Amino acid sequence: MGAQAAHTLTPALSRGERESLVLLDGGAEAYPRMLEAIASATRRVHLEVYAFEREGVGTHFVSALTAAAHRGVEVKVIVDGWGSIGESRALADTLRAAGIKVRIHNPLTSILLGRIWRNHRKILLVDDAVAFLGGINIGDHYAAQEGQPGWADLALELRGELCARLGARLNAGASTLVEGPVRILLSGFGGGRRLRARYLAALAHAEQRVVLAHAYFLPNRSFVGALKRAARRGVEVHLLLAGRSDVPFARAATLRLYRTLLRAGVHIHEWTATTLHAKAAVVDGQRLLVGSFNLDPLSLVNLETLVEVDDAAVAAQATQWVERHLGQARPVRLEDLAPSGLRRWLLEVVGLAVARFSERLASFIGSRRMRRRD
Repeated sequence: MGAQAAHTLTPALSRGERESLVLLDGGAEAYPRMLEAIASATRRVHLEVYAFEREGVGTHFVSALTAAAHRGVEVKVIVDGWGSIGESRALADTLRAAGIKVRIHNPLTSILLGRIWRNHRKILLVDDAVAFLGGINIGDHYAAQEGQPGWADLALELRGELCARLGARLNAGASTLVEGPVRILLSGFGGGRRLRARYLAALAHAEQRVVLAHAYFLPNRSFVGALKRAARRGVEVHLLLAGRSDVPFARAATLRLYRTLLRAGVHIHEWTATTLHAKAAVVDGQRLLVGSFNLDPLSLVNLETLVEVDDAAVAAQATQWVERHLGQARPVRLEDLAPSGLRRWLLEVVGLAVARFSERLASFIGSRRMRRRD
């Protein structure tokens, strides 16, 4: 399973022995703690991920889940049919043979029936006492392999009363759970605007500095306007974006926004050391937003999670992660962008086409979902 990350982010919020919040740097830090939690489970394990690879680190999770089921723990696993394409059927067969409840959310064949909305959550909940939420799936990409760092991502480990409330709301659709400085939002299908609204509120109230680290950055005009307004009123706005992407053409849709953002005073940095998969923001060194929610049209209609923590200690840990990645990222300047002419025109055309396709696909998914509910 890859070596541990060299940078540890574990000191964080602590509210006594039974309540704490730990920020984890990628799979290298998250996987061992997740596996340890499953190994100590006595009553219930709920694992919900978009992608679950059976090989590599996935074998450790299959073994841990199987062992838990064999000692009488109620184990349930939900994977997305598209995110785990090519893996879900064999994975389900293996887990079911161990007595584990498995649900494949909208397998590939469901597309023929028009059910193309996705479950994009990443949640591990153990005994309603410890929860892991963030952007990390189960796969070798997220942890160091043969000396190469894993994908850049974050997860939160939460312990305390809020976990029990999360367990009661997993199947209840859109939910907002608040305990002290921690807020968990579960979007429900078509409810992603509530999650985006938390980002917009954070931007509107920012006074000094905002850093957004987002893998798939396709915001709408109102969000771009919020970034520009923040920068123009003196807030230092930094975007840590993917210099390379695992999704074809996604970067073209993002690149078309660079010129207008840079001219408004927004700082842009591209992460190229590995694939950036994080979905996070740090505001004024006080507030952290992190989860599975991307700032793109499809996250508005998928099942998503967002955790908001208003605590300086946790935000300091996130700032440490952000500053390290900003320091290793490539700054983007106006003079670096494609000059006028055919190349720039092609970039604008491709980027606009990808953005419009994403918006129309999200609108189509939303309308299909509403018709099925009616």
